[in-house]
Amino acid sequence: MSSLSGILQRPLIAAAAVGFASFSSDFSLILPSHKSNDSSTSTSSDLPTSSSSCVSAISVSKLANLSFISRIRVPVPNINFPIPNSDSNSGPKLLYSLVASSPALLKLYHSADLGKAPNPTAYKHDISSSTSVPEVSYRWHLPEPNALDVSGTSDCSSAKMRTVVVLLGWLGAKQKHLKRYADWYTSQGFHAITFTLPMAEILKYQPGGKVEEHIDLLVTHLADWLEEEQGKNLLFHTFSNTGWLTYGVMLEKFQKKHDPSIMGRIRGCVVDSAPVAAPDPQVWASGFSAAFLKKHSVATKRTSDASESGTDVLVPKPAVTEAALLLVLEKFFEVVLNLPTVNRRLSDVLGLLSARQPSCPQLYIYSSADRVIPAGSVESFIKQQRRAGHEVRACNFVSTTHVDHFRNDQKLYTSELTQFLEDCVLACCKKYH
Repeated sequence: MSSLSGILQRPLIAAAAVGFASFSSDFSLILPSHKSNDSSTSTSSDLPTSSSSCVSAISVSKLANLSFISRIRVPVPNINFPIPNSDSNSGPKLLYSLVASSPALLKLYHSADLGKAPNPTAYKHDISSSTSVPEVSYRWHLPEPNALDVSGTSDCSSAKMRTVVVLLGWLGAKQKHLKRYADWYTSQGFHAITFTLPMAEILKYQPGGKVEEHIDLLVTHLADWLEEEQGKNLLFHTFSNTGWLTYGVMLEKFQKKHDPSIMGRIRGCVVDSAPVAAPDPQVWASGFSAAFLKKHSVATKRTSDASESGTDVLVPKPAVTEAALLLVLEKFFEVVLNLPTVNRRLSDVLGLLSARQPSCPQLYIYSSADRVIPAGSVESFIKQQRRAGHEVRACNFVSTTHVDHFRNDQKLYTSELTQFLEDCVLACCKKYH
């Protein structure tokens, strides 16, 4: 994609300023540093201040007494704190101790050596006063100890621990927003990686720049981890069009820069609130507007059902300022998305996602009430994938908003994930049990 540093930054900031009069208190925090989010569950936090190119960190909550951690050559904070205490009994202590001492578990836990990893950024972690860590592009989360089969004899436990779930965030998402999803996967015994791109870097995107560098490092890390031994696999979980396009770029890099057989080790893909299979100015305008306005955006407002209001379904309408912002952004993207270099790059990635995806099963989670990604676009893509011979599952949450399905109906969301994982990723569980 051609450099967007000049053509994106000034017009988008100018467009966002349309809403300044109504939301000045929020925009004073968003615009100067490009802080934003396109999810109703998101809250802003400071961008990293370190100039280091730190690209990975391991979840602090999972590092207690894991001796294998010294073998992982990625930036890891220097942490020294005791095993968590249990109010009721010594069970949790025992689990941590068994994880740290079991050779079988340590072998399964073994992560990739990232040969060219930058030097770790030094910082202190005071567990008594703070649980925050610097914002990075991706973070590796280890399986919860109480989700492990300590004996090492369970085929399902082994399959889970040899699978990394790669969570690719939506426009403006931060590590803390993806942590709830990572926590669910690690509670099931999986490794998880959460990947996010700061809005500022997306606005200043240019070929070979920081965005490409972050994706390259993640792809290289995963390829190294997979190549260590047979039996390791990947599962992708993408959010919105930003996560979906990131997935496409990663597939492209796996095919061109690494062993193409890696594609066969992708066991499944979960797509949350996406895709739109062609560059659509209205969709891009809605996504950026939601990212700028956050909870003030109409994209975060649920429709009122007839049973709730006693009348016809009520669809919320954008405020005047948001309507003006949407109009400006839509006109802007009508120009940008049709620039030859931009259109060609997007067409390459979207073409791969449409026609050359891995043969793994797919799960699409979407909603008829999504004001950013139209349900019709998702359903059209699902039909196309089924015609191409892919195994596709889908769940329409009907009334939930963009990338907000997990928060609004966690029971249904995790039920869909559990069934998908058991049928498509953990076939051994049904085979041997």
